[in-house]
Amino acid sequence: MTEKQKIDILVGNNIKRERLKAGYTQEKFSELVGIGTKSLSAIERGTVGVSLTTLLKICKVLSISSNSLLFENTPKNDIQSITERLERLTPEQFEIANEILCKVIEAFSTKQT
Repeated sequence: MTEKQKIDILVGNNIKRERLKAGYTQEKFSELVGIGTKSLSAIERGTVGVSLTTLLKICKVLSISSNSLLFENTPKNDIQSITERLERLTPEQFEIANEILCKVIEAFSTKQT
């Protein structure tokens, strides 16, 4: 296996992992990124490489850095992952996410009593 094939497989696996973590189907995710589902499937399997343009779109849709897709996956505290995603939101998106999170935490605290 060539070095390029190894990298394509690593990046593809990481894209799939992050897509699933975000809760997207291949169909929905490919629509958001602007590529076909067959192309996404090939990228995730590592049979083709991902262009820089598509990589950038993927990172924006997932609100993650390219490091989490390009490098070996090191175990990470889930809080750090959530923090990274929140940091990449626009101020308007962050405000919405913050309001939702506050409501969820409030709902959990009322259920415990």
